Amino acid sequence: MKIKENLYNQRIISIDALRGITIFVMIFVNELASVKNVPQWMKHMPADADAMTFVDVVFPSFLFIVGMSVPFAFNARLMKGDSIRIIWTHTLKRALALIIIGVFMVNAENGYDASKMIITPAFWGLLAYAMPIPIWNKYPKDFPVWLKYTLQYGGMLVLITLYFLYVQDTGEIGMTPKWWGILGLIGWAYLFTVLYYWLVSGKLWAMILFLIICIIANSINLTEGLAIRQNFWFNFIAGHLTHASVVTAGVIISLLFFDRKVMPKINWPVIGFAILFFASAYFLRPYYGISKIKGTPSWTMFSAAICTVLFYFLYWLMEIKKQTKWSDFFMPAAANPLLIYILPGIIYYFNATFNLHIIPDYLREGVPGIIWSLLFSAIMLLVMKICNKYKIQLHL
Repeated sequence: MKIKENLYNQRIISIDALRGITIFVMIFVNELASVKNVPQWMKHMPADADAMTFVDVVFPSFLFIVGMSVPFAFNARLMKGDSIRIIWTHTLKRALALIIIGVFMVNAENGYDASKMIITPAFWGLLAYAMPIPIWNKYPKDFPVWLKYTLQYGGMLVLITLYFLYVQDTGEIGMTPKWWGILGLIGWAYLFTVLYYWLVSGKLWAMILFLIICIIANSINLTEGLAIRQNFWFNFIAGHLTHASVVTAGVIISLLFFDRKVMPKINWPVIGFAILFFASAYFLRPYYGISKIKGTPSWTMFSAAICTVLFYFLYWLMEIKKQTKWSDFFMPAAANPLLIYILPGIIYYFNATFNLHIIPDYLREGVPGIIWSLLFSAIMLLVMKICNKYKIQLHL
C-alpha cells in the first residue's frame, strides 16, 4: 500500500467535533434510557416500527467517524515508516480489544446465575468495566515501567479470572458472546473494513464497490426464505457487513473530502453521495423497513446520509468559516472516547455493588429526568477534561 500524497496530513478539527458531539449525545441517551415517561422520539424505536429517531443515529455516527479516520490512520503510519507487520499488529490489537471489552460488557448486563457466582454480578460488572483502564491506559513516558506492566498484566489477569468466575444461567462456566455489544460491533466492522481497505490500497472506486457489496449482503441476510441465510458463516459475515457499510460510507466521504490537492468551494461529489445514501435508503425501505435493532439497509443508509450532511455542515463552519471556539466544550470527549464510554458503566456498577442510591427518584422520570441526563452528560465531559489533564487516557 502506498502513501496517499494528496491526503491532508494535519488534524481535522471538524472530525474531532463530530466525535465529541456524538459522544455527548451518546451519554445523554444512555442515561435517558432509564428515565420513565419521556417522549418516544427520545428513545430507540421498536424493532418493527419502520422508523428511527435521533437516538438510532448515535451508534452509526460512531461507525461513520471510525471510517472517516481510517485513511488518516493508515497514511500516518506509512509516513512514519511502520512495517506491514507493525501496522497489522496494531490494527488487530485494536479490533480485538474492542471485541473483548464489548463481550465483557454484554455479559455484565444479563445471562448469569447470581446464586452460583462466587462474587456478586454487580461487583463482577464493576471489575469488567474498570479493568480496561489499567490495561489500555496511555501511560506517560516518565511513568515507571515496572508499575506500568504490573497494572497492565494485573488487569489482564483480572479479566481472565472474571471469565472463569462467570456462571451462565444455563449453569455453564465462562462467558458467551450473546451479542457483541456496541464496542464489539464497532470492532468487527472496523476489522472487516480496514482489511478490505488495505487489500485495495484505499482506492475510492473499490471502497464504493465494497459499500455496494455490504448493502447487498445485508439485504440478502434479511430476505425471508433464502437458504443461504441458514449458513452460519454467511450470516456472521453479512451481519457485520451491515455495520461495515456505515464505516465504509465514512471512508468514502473522507476520501472525497480530503484526498485531493485543492478543496473546491462546493464539494459536489460529497453532496451527490449524500443524495445517493438517502435514495438507496428510500428505495430499500418498502422491502426491509427502517430498524436499528434489525440492522436494515435503510437504517444504515439513512444514517450515513445524516452523518454526511452533519459533517459537511461542521466542515463548512469550522474549516472554512473558522468558527471553532464553540467546540471546546466537546473536545475532552473527542480526545478520550473509550474512557468516557465506559465510565458511566463503572459508576453504575459501583453504586450497585455498594447499594448506593445517589440520584433521587424524581430525577428518573419526565422533564426532571431529561434535565438530569443533560447535566450528567456535561459532568462526564468535565471529568474527561480532568482525566486528560492527568494523562488518564485509553488508547487502543
